[in-house]
Amino acid sequence: MIKLRLRRMGKKKQPHYRIVAAEARWPRDGRFIEVIGYYNPRTDPYTLEVNVERARWWLEHGAQPTDTVRALLVRAGVLPPRQRGEGQKPEAAAQQPDA
Repeated sequence: MIKLRLRRMGKKKQPHYRIVAAEARWPRDGRFIEVIGYYNPRTDPYTLEVNVERARWWLEHGAQPTDTVRALLVRAGVLPPRQRGEGQKPEAAAQQPDA
C-alpha cells in the first residue's frame, strides 16, 4: 500500500520534513517513490509547500495519507476538512462496566 507521509530531514534538534509517497513497509527515512511537498514547523509561521497536482494524483490512485499529512493537505487546500464523527472511535459509553 502506498502512503503519503513525512520524511524527517535536517540536523539534530532542527527537523524539517518532506512529504513523500512511499510504500508502507519501507523505512521512514529510507526509500520513497516521489517527493510531493515540504514542511518546516520551525519557521514562524510554518512553511508548507505542496505540489497540489501530484498530491491529488496520488490520492486518486489509492495512496493513503497519514493523520499528520492529512492535516497538512487540508491546510494546503488539497483535501476538504473532515466532517465531525468521520474516522473517530465509537463512544466510550459502550465500554463502561456494569454497575
